[in-house]
Amino acid sequence: MTTIKDVARHAGVSTMTVSRVVNKTGYASGDTRARVEQAVAELGYVPNAVARHLRSKRTRTVALVLSDITNPFFTTIARGVEDVAAARNFAVMFCNTDESEVEENEHLQMLIERQIDGVLLVPSGSSPEPFRLLGSHNVPLVVLDRRVSSATMDEVRSDSEAGAYQLVRHLLELGHRRIAMLSGQRTISTAADRIAGYERALTEAGIPVDPALIRNDGFAVAAGRSAARHVLATRPRPTAIFAGNNFIAFGAIRAIRDLGLLVPEDVSLVCFDDVPDEWAIDPFMTCIVQDAYSMGRRAAELLLTRLTSDRPTKPRSIILPTKLVVRRSSAPPASIAAIVPS
Repeated sequence: MTTIKDVARHAGVSTMTVSRVVNKTGYASGDTRARVEQAVAELGYVPNAVARHLRSKRTRTVALVLSDITNPFFTTIARGVEDVAAARNFAVMFCNTDESEVEENEHLQMLIERQIDGVLLVPSGSSPEPFRLLGSHNVPLVVLDRRVSSATMDEVRSDSEAGAYQLVRHLLELGHRRIAMLSGQRTISTAADRIAGYERALTEAGIPVDPALIRNDGFAVAAGRSAARHVLATRPRPTAIFAGNNFIAFGAIRAIRDLGLLVPEDVSLVCFDDVPDEWAIDPFMTCIVQDAYSMGRRAAELLLTRLTSDRPTKPRSIILPTKLVVRRSSAPPASIAAIVPS
């Protein structure tokens, strides 16, 4: 195995000079730097990161703990995190919890054992345990996508309540009065906030909230399909469905088609979160768009600044705006469309 001494001998410099060039610390003339870099390339030298980290007591590694890494919303967040981390010479370790608090705790225990520098966490529920665990080991934390009640920690998220309110207002303006809401478990803040926005829009319009039209089956495709089947069986049948995320919307579409119904002719369908353009040949879903990439970038910048700064800073709550994108999946209910002149 090539060592730093081999590189120094090959380049005709000291090991200290090689260290300064490789680690980009301290001064080295252009000619010296070129000789060291050529020696590194010719010998295939790879610095011993473990030894360096032991000396500095830092691993230069952060963890991104996600609830569903298969969802394009979270993979886009991951891209934002990784771009910021790579630019600042940090590695990123990815963990997936499947919205399980048990798996979340296991991942966090493992990360603490590996002496992770900091954690970016999408909490699986409302339990304070992950915050207590990381805090007891002095591991810096930024919460992503979820609202936290404590003012003592950093968070970066979108305004789910306002986005949901805007989406339901859109349906109300089209003439819908019986609107179903399919979401995740209420213990997850994004689910609770989106239901709150849905209920606020209905209440302001003078429409009673019908508990039979609200389902909390989960944020997965199968949950969306099951929840949609339940609400479509109610009478009178809802004329519109609000899916709490894109995976719920995929499941709802399957349930609607199972019944031989069409979107939007029989049922309008809107959702929180868009899907990448390459996932859809003909994008047609009316949705609330979150800037997932910016969410990942802002969270990573917040965490890395906290890790590399010598001065303590106050916890920050960064709430990003959402955007309504109207497409063909939402239309006036059939009863209204039938009397509107073409």
